[in-house]
Amino acid sequence: MFTGIVEDLGVVEGVTQGADFARLTVSSAVVVDERTRIGDSIAVNGVCLTVTALHGTSFTADVMHETLRRSSLGGLRRGSHVDVERAMAADGRFDGHIVSGHIDGTGVIESIRPDGIATVYTIRAPHNLLRLVAEKGSIAVEGISLTVTHVDDRTFGVSIIPHTAANTVLPERKVGDVVNLETDTIAKYVARLLETGGAAGEPAAASGGGSHPATITESFLAQHGF
Repeated sequence: MFTGIVEDLGVVEGVTQGADFARLTVSSAVVVDERTRIGDSIAVNGVCLTVTALHGTSFTADVMHETLRRSSLGGLRRGSHVDVERAMAADGRFDGHIVSGHIDGTGVIESIRPDGIATVYTIRAPHNLLRLVAEKGSIAVEGISLTVTHVDDRTFGVSIIPHTAANTVLPERKVGDVVNLETDTIAKYVARLLETGGAAGEPAAASGGGSHPATITESFLAQHGF
């Protein structure tokens, strides 16, 4: 598990492209130290990857076809900067929000505008992701834990402070660029429970009738003792 608090801006030292996979080598003296081991999990632009080799202050990781299909990692080149974060230790401080490193999909930056000392990014995303995004909720963009400033039926916004700008890849992104998105883990589970009616194999009813409504209503809660 990760928290979305980026530890370092790593640099891609090499990319090997296969027919349905990629192999990345990333340099980061911050995340690669004497404690790093082969098999460790490191998030690269929000994607959880497994360390397969270590070379000084660099690590290598394989990227499978499913990850290339759902993320922007396929566009990385030698010299690209990437957000890197080690998996959180069991006794670590939880500074961001729950981030699994399992990308839900990608969005496209639609606009970038200054707002005082901050910068607001408006990102276009597909409906299946936007339904899990809530104003003032959390979302990971390129592996960065951010607070949603606004959301509508086609876009959402995030605001970054100067510290975030100085220590992540977002300032290198421009309008039209693709970014990795991971929606809130809790929202995904709640949505899934509502879709299935909360019981395995029992789909939610299309309306308020039946034992499992499509939405939680005041009358449903009263009927069940709340």
